[in-house]
Amino acid sequence: MHTDPLATSLSEPARQTPVFGHFDVVVLGGGPAGIAAATAAARRGQHTLLLENYGFLGGMGTAAGVTNFCGLHANVHGRLEQVVHGVADELLDRMRALGGLSEPHVMFNGKTAAQAYDNAAFKVAADELVVGSGAQILFHALAVGVLMRAPGEIGAVLIETKSGRQAVVAKVFIDCSGDGDLSAHAGVPFEKGTDGHGMMYPSTMFRVNGVDPVRAGDAYNHFGRLMAEAEARGRKFPRKTPIIRPQKNPTEWRANVTQLANADGGPVDGTDALQLSAAELQGRQQIVDFIGFLRESAPGFEAAYILEIAPQVGIRETRRIIGEYQLTEDDVLQCASFDDTVGVNGWMVEEHLAGNINFKFQDIPNCRGFNHLPYRMLLPLGVDNLLVAGRCGSMTHMGQSAARVSGGCFVMGQAAGTAAAQAVASGLRPRDIDVPRLQAALEADGVFLGRTDGRPAD
Repeated sequence: MHTDPLATSLSEPARQTPVFGHFDVVVLGGGPAGIAAATAAARRGQHTLLLENYGFLGGMGTAAGVTNFCGLHANVHGRLEQVVHGVADELLDRMRALGGLSEPHVMFNGKTAAQAYDNAAFKVAADELVVGSGAQILFHALAVGVLMRAPGEIGAVLIETKSGRQAVVAKVFIDCSGDGDLSAHAGVPFEKGTDGHGMMYPSTMFRVNGVDPVRAGDAYNHFGRLMAEAEARGRKFPRKTPIIRPQKNPTEWRANVTQLANADGGPVDGTDALQLSAAELQGRQQIVDFIGFLRESAPGFEAAYILEIAPQVGIRETRRIIGEYQLTEDDVLQCASFDDTVGVNGWMVEEHLAGNINFKFQDIPNCRGFNHLPYRMLLPLGVDNLLVAGRCGSMTHMGQSAARVSGGCFVMGQAAGTAAAQAVASGLRPRDIDVPRLQAALEADGVFLGRTDGRPAD
């Protein structure tokens, strides 16, 4: 084939694409949403495949080094309680048995809690959970397109693997890709940020070791002051509001302190290959600068060293799929209820702005501290055999800033997997299944739907 050296596009020859397999349910993305979705669908008797781009599960929780479950707990009328259950409980139990799960730690003066973990424990526990459910996993598989069976109906997802391009055929698909890749390929409408560009800023996570835990003490309460003092001496930081906490091994701490921007100061778009490549370089440089600050200024960190830089940039927001309902900021802050609830979100609004983080809390402790997540936010417009779960679910920019964390992703994923299984079994579209029957199935599997007030018993 002769090509013009100045051509901006090329025509590829037609090809026959081998079919990897035929499935009832195919899940794209192995983060918390995908883990829960594949497990739930397979346990209900459906032939299920989970496609994952990396060689391990966990999504941003492992690939981006989050090492911290947020959103599992809520401040319910003044008392911290775990409100995300079901598949999440089983994963936590497995991680605990592996010795890789810390006890929940209180944050923001008692307003919420999070739970640190070791990456290795998450990876192994997720393997065991998904494979034990009967689902099949295909690692190192990148979705690159779809073939439509008919308008509004996906026939197959196209993947690139080390074995070449292949097609995966299914009856129902679940997009847990985080970036909404499958939905975008299928033509589902989506939004980005506030105006197409104003997405939340990404970060590169890292862990340090060699910390003296006695001297460090409650250093996580003092990093803001130490950074302000260092800035007065001339040091610069990419963002305020550092989140630096110890892991299960007290000599090891995780650091969420970087912020990645383009040359114009705007946030990096995680679906833009050039921006993402530049962000990877930028994040590692920021980490080198910050470890210098820790050694110079933080008691107990004098001998600290970089233990691990996450394999990839941590993406908070790219495409948000438009579905039958978009979860809003008011829904989060007003602890909204929905008749079609499939679980709850207890995390606050957490918007990553230029140079800082904007937190907005529910009326704690004078409220139940969680909002319902409606089934309708999992139903994308325009495609009938597709569900969406995780950070690319149907939410506004500010609504997504809360429900994108792992707790909400587990909830959405389990609901999507259960709904997909019921849709296949009944021969219905996911949007046509019986929602009370879905809710009953979720409750039978241990999910807390939040339909009670949630007030602790006296």
